[in-house]
Amino acid sequence: MNRTDRPLAAALWMFGSISAFSVMAVAARAVSGVHDTFEIMTWRSLIGFVIVTGLALATRRLHQIRTDRLHRHLLRNLMHFSGQNLWFWALTMIPIGQVFALEFTSPIWLILLAPIFLGEKLTRYKLIAAAFGFTGTLLVARPDFAAFDPGIAAAALAALCFAGTNIATKSLTRHEATLSIMFWLTSMQLIMGLITAGYDGHITLPTVQTLPWLVLIGLCGLVAHFSLTTALSLAPASVVVPVDFLRLPVAFALGWVLYDEGIDPVLIFGAALILAGITINLRASDAFSKRARQQQPAASEIMTPRN
Repeated sequence: MNRTDRPLAAALWMFGSISAFSVMAVAARAVSGVHDTFEIMTWRSLIGFVIVTGLALATRRLHQIRTDRLHRHLLRNLMHFSGQNLWFWALTMIPIGQVFALEFTSPIWLILLAPIFLGEKLTRYKLIAAAFGFTGTLLVARPDFAAFDPGIAAAALAALCFAGTNIATKSLTRHEATLSIMFWLTSMQLIMGLITAGYDGHITLPTVQTLPWLVLIGLCGLVAHFSLTTALSLAPASVVVPVDFLRLPVAFALGWVLYDEGIDPVLIFGAALILAGITINLRASDAFSKRARQQQPAASEIMTPRN
């Protein structure tokens, strides 16, 4: 594929990711009256486990599944499992647009946590981005400390869990194949789902009405993450992530059309501030990378002996 074609291909993959995430949100609401969030995660993980294992067997890549970093996989999946359950639960408590807006604070948390856990430098632009994100979060959540809103709290905590998941994933990708990460994600979270869903001795089995939705949730989860990963492999994050921002207006539109959820201008402005903060960080990171690439030849020229 030509370099000029890669951004377009990445954008198309991102549209697939956006569609999958949006459909998954609708499907989760459709089954929330029958299955609790732990049961939704159990069936989603089971479907994902079957698909990932089947692909590993079909492509003869079982050898890529490693066992020497199980403690890191466990930590990553505990955070992701917690975040995903909070996300599913928040969808039943507050408007879809509000859930997605709060989810987009995850990169802001990543900016603040990466220096602690990954040793990355906290620059001036990152601090500005975090300030934009924090202000936008206050506008989106509009916390009333006199009346605690569990739905907003769940969505905000989900974003924090997703940030921790991304940090753990970045650490794992230095040593592990994507297949290994996906295998342990689905297998570990299947066990977690069975434990949490069955703690009361009862797990609601899929019905004729909910089974198609649960299958859709499992498929969409895999498609969304595969599409996002593929897009990032074709183009820089500064190209890919802004396309992902389309998830927000799509979420507002779905809430308005399907659930008669009003469109709040203040909420939209807050979401815009969050996205502005992420964009500032992406642009600054992209500019830094370009300067580093431009300086590299000059440095090598200095170190090369002249004849």
